[in-house]
Amino acid sequence: MKMRKWTGTALTMVMLTSALVACTSKNAEPASTNAPGSTTNAVGAKKLDPVTLKIMVPGDRPKDFDAVIQEAEKRMANSLNVKLDVVFVPWADLAQKTQVTLSSGENIDLIFDAPWLHLTQQIAAGSYEPLDDLLKQYGPNILKNRPQQMWDANKFDGKIMGIPNGNSFVQGRVYYLRKDLREQLGIAPIKTYEDLIKFAYAVKEKVPNITPLVPAGQDVNKGLSEGAFRHYWADNKANIQPSPALSESLTLYIKNNDGKVYNLFDEMDPMVWSWIQNARKLYQDKIISPDVLAIKDIMEPAKQGKAAIIASNDFGVKDDIQKELKSGNPKAEFEAVTFMNLNKGAVLTNSLQYNFISVPVVSKHKDRAIQFLDWANQKDNYDLLVYGIKDKNWEAVGDDQYTFKGDGYKWFPYVWIWNPTTDRQDASQDEETKKLNKWTADASNFTIDKLSGFTFNNAPVSNEISQYTSIEAKYYSALFNGVVDPESYWAKFKAEASPLAKKIQLEEQKQIDAFLAKK
Repeated sequence: MKMRKWTGTALTMVMLTSALVACTSKNAEPASTNAPGSTTNAVGAKKLDPVTLKIMVPGDRPKDFDAVIQEAEKRMANSLNVKLDVVFVPWADLAQKTQVTLSSGENIDLIFDAPWLHLTQQIAAGSYEPLDDLLKQYGPNILKNRPQQMWDANKFDGKIMGIPNGNSFVQGRVYYLRKDLREQLGIAPIKTYEDLIKFAYAVKEKVPNITPLVPAGQDVNKGLSEGAFRHYWADNKANIQPSPALSESLTLYIKNNDGKVYNLFDEMDPMVWSWIQNARKLYQDKIISPDVLAIKDIMEPAKQGKAAIIASNDFGVKDDIQKELKSGNPKAEFEAVTFMNLNKGAVLTNSLQYNFISVPVVSKHKDRAIQFLDWANQKDNYDLLVYGIKDKNWEAVGDDQYTFKGDGYKWFPYVWIWNPTTDRQDASQDEETKKLNKWTADASNFTIDKLSGFTFNNAPVSNEISQYTSIEAKYYSALFNGVVDPESYWAKFKAEASPLAKKIQLEEQKQIDAFLAKK
């Protein structure tokens, strides 16, 4: 999807001028052209000393990734002269692996992080390098590819601690559902959540070899658990959503755009409790997979044709998911449905992005890491890293769309270089999905959250957050997926976690009050 470009001749000239000065003083070349593999500037390029950058990102390594990296290194050979050592970490292991990597001081040059992972905790721990000066010196393309509103909303204590990877002001939320099964069962297109659940029960009754609903059961994806996922839908008229301190947990939440932090342990919100109770019923009725907490990647049963409904981020159905499903059953097909409120101004946005790439303070190649990312933010190089080898892994459709070819590569720019300026839309998506993507990219469609620009400094309660999240991992996904008895397990959760949550809440409210007082 495409966001309005934020750029200006004066600002662009300032960035380019500072970049040229930096090259003279530091013998380093910022990427400031759009030629593949080029980091030349107006006075000519100079080949730099060889460097290997170690990069840690989530997910599975695509089959053709090594060929893509080989091509990228070839393009950079006579300028940046960078080799890339990219480490992929399975999603289920992401939180622990990245935590251990950062705390041990292992030499990493770029690492994925997110507000829903441990970005604020790692910032508070001093794990990441502030990037403001490095970006001014080496990152003109990175800066201009993201609108100013995105930069302003994604600073931490006034500093850029990670490069925001995204291209919208609100992330789409959908259920993938098996269109072929819906039509086979004679069910009309799904318009409401109630329709969705009726479809799930019909699948259970008439297609017994398919699991009706597979929500996310891993703690790292708890926002996709069945009960929690409901807060994105239009019936959540109070705009209940996780507070900034625990950005994927509804235990501490905000609502009504009133600047207050609420605590479920103090008083259970009736709507949230109804979501938990509904999840329990679905689990007991064998609508939700009995293995929900053991499934590490919910896309796997989806691709294998074993799930009728799964929760997913972003509008539309990913092309690679659709193709893998059809490879096992050519008649099978997913369609995406959303129950978000699409009325103008109904949805709040704080413009906070969900994914970041940061430079650890232990990196010995901070300048080269930013130079590489700036190179990757040029159109042709972005195309290479995001879509693979042109005409082998993908084909261009005009200037702003693409189609994948085969299964050698997959879409994952959000882990390191995603931006609204060089990104392409998936040409295989239907017109409704393209329309929805454009909707998310237009800030005028949303009400600005009064906490936009606020970032929680967790240093005063970092120990409490660490203890709380460890306790929450035992209860949250189980409760919001209906696996356990709500009454007894909520009581246990509250007994263990409530004192910690209260300390976090009080500190967060204190910081929010100070932030709002300055506006």
